[in-house]
Amino acid sequence: MFRTTFLAVCLAVILSAGNAGADEAPSFVNDIVPLFTRFGCNQGACHGKGAGQNGFRLSLRGYAPELDHTSLTREFSSRRISFTDPASSTLLRKVCGQAPHEGGKLISRGDRAYNLLVAWIRAGARGPQKDDPSSQSIRVSPEKITRAEPGQSHRLKVEVTFSDGKTRDVTWLCKFESNDAGQAQVDAHGVIHIRRPGETAIRVMFQTQVAVVVVTAPHERPVDPTRLAVRNNFIDEHVFRKLAELRIDPSDLCTDAEFLRRAYLDTIGVLPTPAEAKAFLADTRADKRNRLIDQLLARPEFNDYWALFLSDLFQNRKERDHDVRGTKGVRAFHAWLHKQVAANRPWDELARDVLLASGKCSDSPAVGYYIVTVGEHGDAVRSEVADSVAQAFLGTRIGCARCHNHPLERYTQDDFYHFAAFFSRVKLDRQEPKKGPTSLRLLGADGREPHMAKAKVGVNQPRTGQFLAPQPLDRASIATIEPGADPRVVLAKWIIDPKNEYFSGAMVNRIWRHYLGVGLVEPVDDLRPSNPPTNPELWKSLNQEFVKSKFNLKHLMRLMLQSRTYQLSAATRAGNAVDTRFYSHYYARRLPAEVLLDAISSATGVPDSFPGYPVGIRAVQMPDPGTKSYFLTLFGRSDRVTACACERSGEVTMPQLLHLQNGESVAQKIRSGEGRLARLLKEKKTEDEVIEELFLATLTRLPTAGQKTAVRSALAEGDPRDVVYRDLFWALVNSKEFAFNH
Repeated sequence: MFRTTFLAVCLAVILSAGNAGADEAPSFVNDIVPLFTRFGCNQGACHGKGAGQNGFRLSLRGYAPELDHTSLTREFSSRRISFTDPASSTLLRKVCGQAPHEGGKLISRGDRAYNLLVAWIRAGARGPQKDDPSSQSIRVSPEKITRAEPGQSHRLKVEVTFSDGKTRDVTWLCKFESNDAGQAQVDAHGVIHIRRPGETAIRVMFQTQVAVVVVTAPHERPVDPTRLAVRNNFIDEHVFRKLAELRIDPSDLCTDAEFLRRAYLDTIGVLPTPAEAKAFLADTRADKRNRLIDQLLARPEFNDYWALFLSDLFQNRKERDHDVRGTKGVRAFHAWLHKQVAANRPWDELARDVLLASGKCSDSPAVGYYIVTVGEHGDAVRSEVADSVAQAFLGTRIGCARCHNHPLERYTQDDFYHFAAFFSRVKLDRQEPKKGPTSLRLLGADGREPHMAKAKVGVNQPRTGQFLAPQPLDRASIATIEPGADPRVVLAKWIIDPKNEYFSGAMVNRIWRHYLGVGLVEPVDDLRPSNPPTNPELWKSLNQEFVKSKFNLKHLMRLMLQSRTYQLSAATRAGNAVDTRFYSHYYARRLPAEVLLDAISSATGVPDSFPGYPVGIRAVQMPDPGTKSYFLTLFGRSDRVTACACERSGEVTMPQLLHLQNGESVAQKIRSGEGRLARLLKEKKTEDEVIEELFLATLTRLPTAGQKTAVRSALAEGDPRDVVYRDLFWALVNSKEFAFNH
């Protein structure tokens, strides 16, 4: 038995050596690993997860081929591979369904995948080689599919270009996924099946290369050209061109009352007063909407609302119970952001100040950004600061690349640590409260670590141990960073460069989503080539306009508010009822937690009270997201724990409805002797005057004739006057029309 085994091993070694240079020998990196990816073997749901599956682990999407090769050929006495009889290899028997396998049967004996694995084993099952060419790019044809029809099928072809200049058809080794399988489905062979009208992107992946194919299937009936004729600015040009291409009807223009309420809530986060509503509705000037936009952008409430927006983005919070900043530091950073908004500070300048913040947080409040992102131990490289900076300033999610290659994009684990190296000199000094605030400094810059002052700038990659110098995510060459210098200076210059579309695009996309309800890219902070914008031409124009305006946020907002696209009605037509991505109508959405609570206070005339703040402060104005408020927590305010926009929830839940309908806080405000209703009754207003003010204070419109008649009928039936009005007020506050912006 021993002699037989020994001879088999010798034969395997001879075979391996004899085929080492054969051209036909499959490449582990360029053939075998892509095959595992194509069949999902190295995905998170299978052997690619952290603990592997049933004792067999592969690196996610093959980010560590050297480890994969060891797992396949060395673990458990190499029992997964049989060199003497490749067909009897455990690996092959499992994927062919001849041995128990939770993944089931993946391939059949004799097919192309099977033959590739057999050839690889027969050639000695070679692992990664130093001279393996690397993939440089992939080309997919057709590059896009237009005027497709439901029921049609389209086959894709994928060619890869390697570093040695050779090209190769790798269609059968690629992984294909659809961004919307309900509109267009793609099978494992790269065949797209059109299911219904619309537009989506098909992702094509080979190794770390990713490409997309946009598939457009117009609706059957063309749009009446007269419905697309009125266009206020270039935004409408691009939106209406896309609607015409997809044959989607736009809705009608919203009413003045709808625009008034919508613009107030979206721009300054407050409801217009009844007096403001009456004045606007009575205004007959043709340009009154543009006048209103300019007024809103100049209001002090604008500064409050957008300081809240930036506080969410920069995760301004009390980090922990022992955070030496406490709420004082949170308030200081909030006040600093408020000041920047009030000055209409250009976005690139504001971003640079945050990225380069240093010193004591009492002197430089923006240091608070690093306090919450660097973490308790002050180690920037092992913290979430690299993830947060990429997501906040570039709208790009790279966090998963900390442990493995990005599953949907070209970013590798090396890319992550190259990027993290920009923060390798950042050090937080946490002091006791009595000794002073937390401060940020650069290692070696003040003589405290003399060895760091002369050391090269970079970090060690934890998996490979390789020293990685700072490098941007686009892998562009940068100027050498001298020892002792602040690497963040180079990073900030690269990030805010006008040519960096991800910097301008990240903010454009966030503001567009804020006003239009759905980002041009969704999720709003997941910008990547494999997740293209729904309207690329509009995306490009908005970015160019933002850069041209020198990153003027108010200019960008004004353009969006003035567009007919923003001013379309939320009421749908037969041709656009199912559209959720192309802006054929205004997408109604629930008010943010702080705005909704302030709206209830404004409508009822009864201010809120929060611990540690004066009575009357609006929820939008509060710096600290940790301030105790059951309402704000229930309605999804952001905890600011991560840079993800998903932390703020806009969903509608049963507990929320029950709180509004049965909660004592809302009822108390309606009944309050100091509130709006009590004042109206004391002033002995007429029935019509009371009814109209309640409608204007809540829904920013006058009641319909039918609604007036219904209230008058209730009053005529003999019910107490205050009870009828109280019930009306309660019904208005609990209506969808109140809780939603529309």
